[in-house]
This record gives sequence, structure tokens and C-alpha cells, in this order.
Amino acid sequence: MARSIKKGPFVQEALLKRVRAMNKANEKKVMKTWSRASTVTPEFVGHTFAVHNGNKFIPVYVTENMVGHRLGEFSPTRLFKGHTGVKAADKKAGPAGAAPAAAPAAAPAAAPAGKGGK
Repeated sequence: MARSIKKGPFVQEALLKRVRAMNKANEKKVMKTWSRASTVTPEFVGHTFAVHNGNKFIPVYVTENMVGHRLGEFSPTRLFKGHTGVKAADKKAGPAGAAPAAAPAAAPAAAPAGKGGK
């Protein structure tokens, strides 16, 4: 559920105070923050925040398109290593339906006799 409009966007007071001080002094430096829930306001544009993702700080440069979103949205917490399945060696063999012409003819002759043992 969204936050009430009459309350306004949530921004951690300490973070907002540091941004306003930096804007007043006209300086740009990286600010570390653990406040992933803070909403990006127009005052943040042009600053770089080091947002904690639970393990390390991810640098996030704020642009105009980020206004209204949360800082945590730009600092992923999970590492995607890819899906398992088809390996690179299988891709080199070719498509699944394509097989050499001699292989189907040789397959029935090479079939084992089974456990019957006649």
C-alpha cells in the first residue's frame, strides 16, 4: 500500500540534513547511507549515495528519472548467477534435432541384448 499523500514522501531526517548542507556548500561527495526506504527527492539529483545492500555499499548516482523512487531500488540485494540448464558444450553440438546421418542407422545394431541372456 502506498504512503498517504498528506504525510508526504519518507526521507530520513539525517540524510536530508546532509544533502541540504552539501547543496548549500555547493559540494559533491559520496554519502554512505543505510536508509534504503528513503524516497529520492529533487534535492538529491546530482549527488552520489553509497546505499548499503546488506553486504556492501553500492554507489548510486541520482538522476532526474529516479525522483519519486526509493534509494533501495537502485542497490540490488541478491546476486543473480544465471539459470542452470544448457551448457556451452551442448550449444557447440548444434540444435537438439540435428544429428549425424550415420548415427540413427548404427543405433539399433549397437543395442545391448538385455538381461535375458539367451
